[in-house]
Amino acid sequence: MAQIDIYTKAYCPFCSRALALLKAKNVEFNEIKIDQNPELRTPMIERAKGGYTVPQIFIGDYHVGGCDDLMALERANKLDNLLIK
Repeated sequence: MAQIDIYTKAYCPFCSRALALLKAKNVEFNEIKIDQNPELRTPMIERAKGGYTVPQIFIGDYHVGGCDDLMALERANKLDNLLIK
């Protein structure tokens, strides 16, 4: 199973939607709360190659992007294949 990292902030509706989908998939993930740990924002931006909004989602070495990108993978029936790698 691929490691899943999701960078979030409290009160972010896009973060909540992405987290809800991952929970519905019943997969383990590492939630990195950049509002509680602001020192992790710069590494997030570097890892996301300039992406600074939340959520930023990574499955293994693959940078998914944000919530809309995660939902698009799900609609295209491509998310499950990424999750099981």
